[in-house]
Amino acid sequence: MSNTNTTDERDLGQAGEQLSTAPREEPTATLPSMGVIGWARWFWRQLTSMRVALILLFLLSLGAVPGSLIPQNSVDELKVQTFKEAHTTVSPVYEKLQFFDVYSSVWFSAIYILLFVSLIGCIVPRTWQFVGQLRGRPPGAPRKLTRLPAYTTWRTDAEPERVREVAHSLLRRRRFRSHVVGDAVAAEKGYLRETGNLLFHIALIVMLIAFAGGQLFKSEGGKLIVEGDGFANTITQYDDFKSGSLFDDDDLAPFSFDLQDFVGTYERNGPQRGTPRTYEARVTYAEGADGETKKKVIEVNKPLVVDGTKVYLNAHGYAPVISVKDGKGKEVYRSAVPLLPIDNNVTSTGAIKVMDGYKDKNGKKSQLGFQAFFVPTFAGDGQGTMFSQYPGLDYPVLALNGYYGSLGVDSGLPQNVYQLDTSKMKEFKDSNGDKLKKRLRPGETMKLPDGAGSITFESVEEWASFQITRQPASGWALTGAVAAIIGLAGSLFIQRRRVWVRAVRGADGVTVVEMAGLGRSESAKLPEELTGLAIALHDEAPTASGPDPDHRPDQPSEEPAEGAEK
Repeated sequence: MSNTNTTDERDLGQAGEQLSTAPREEPTATLPSMGVIGWARWFWRQLTSMRVALILLFLLSLGAVPGSLIPQNSVDELKVQTFKEAHTTVSPVYEKLQFFDVYSSVWFSAIYILLFVSLIGCIVPRTWQFVGQLRGRPPGAPRKLTRLPAYTTWRTDAEPERVREVAHSLLRRRRFRSHVVGDAVAAEKGYLRETGNLLFHIALIVMLIAFAGGQLFKSEGGKLIVEGDGFANTITQYDDFKSGSLFDDDDLAPFSFDLQDFVGTYERNGPQRGTPRTYEARVTYAEGADGETKKKVIEVNKPLVVDGTKVYLNAHGYAPVISVKDGKGKEVYRSAVPLLPIDNNVTSTGAIKVMDGYKDKNGKKSQLGFQAFFVPTFAGDGQGTMFSQYPGLDYPVLALNGYYGSLGVDSGLPQNVYQLDTSKMKEFKDSNGDKLKKRLRPGETMKLPDGAGSITFESVEEWASFQITRQPASGWALTGAVAAIIGLAGSLFIQRRRVWVRAVRGADGVTVVEMAGLGRSESAKLPEELTGLAIALHDEAPTASGPDPDHRPDQPSEEPAEGAEK
């Protein structure tokens, strides 16, 4: 009895489990592991997808924003240093994020390389696919042409073979790729759309390669030249110089030039008074060591080009000619000292450093330093605040105050030539014990106290600052940019479309002509184009005189040829 009950309970339990609404616990399915090769294939497919390429292109453009808004070490280290001093809170963060060297940073290079690989992975398979399409033929006509967006039909007395022959010839004259498939002519046009698409992507790769090559092999530097001085294209002649990691000194083009004269003209009257009208650096240059001397006028955005190297006019300023005599009246210094402009009216500041040859009244060697402040047009003909009212040399005035002692140039540490280190120097004092300072006009002299000598403001020269740049891949970059624009225009405005012309004999023996068109994208031009083709074909195969009331255009009497589209 007990055995029977146990069996019934067991059977009831099994039946109850089948009748229960509770979720059944199924064994967890074990998915096959992708493995290293599987994960690599998945990563490659993701990287070479068009979606990822667009994301990387967006990230690249987004990453260039800090390089445009934040000063870069590769462009101007002085601006970077000034920015750091003015923004002490964010500058350490920017340094860690490499925002002062965006285009050579790790993260920008990673985006750049991934985008390059992604574009290659996108283009190669699409190119082979497009080549296959060019080598193939347009597909045959669908069974029911009436379902296509552009459609027309008529009946004609011409033979079907004649209609197909005329349609084939007509489509070829309209630059369609066409062929006869069974009872219809199949034609296709607009392959330049995909050509433009591929051209756009290839142009992007060319631009990326050109950008990389330009950064690796580039060289650029600046040089400030006073009228009458010159420059030879060697590294030692540059005031500052930067180059790519693969640059070699032998890559510098051998040439030289001399600044003969600088001409700057400015608006004299009206609200635009002081606005520059002409900036011209008149130079003579020669290619190579024994090249013929030639003349050239360098203007803003009109550089001197020598063997792929461009010399741009960057800035302009004034260089007062200064002479210094010691206590015995011996001239120990004479030079044109360039001063840096600090406003649009060329108010300028700088330093005059007499490092060698000077001796004090006791015959002891010493050094002199003068802080200089120059205005080309002093206010009120000598009366007023010390600032310039006009950038031209209408009333030049030079303000000086002097120091003596050690300039610190023998310490081995680099110094800014436009700033004076007075930490080891003493100020000259006048007879009242005040700081010695004086405003000078050209030809005037400031006597130094206690027989220390004198300094004379002799005249004013002008200087020009030049940027000497060599970008070996700039031509390729320009070509890529133009090709990208052409390719993008082609991919946007060229429509790929197909046209079919079917000609079959109807039940009454009259030929039924059907024409239909299909575009890859919606366009109003497709019906217009099909209308023009229909009119041209109708001229050769006009409408028959009697209608066929039993003809249904969506049910032709003949079956489409084998291989036609369904």
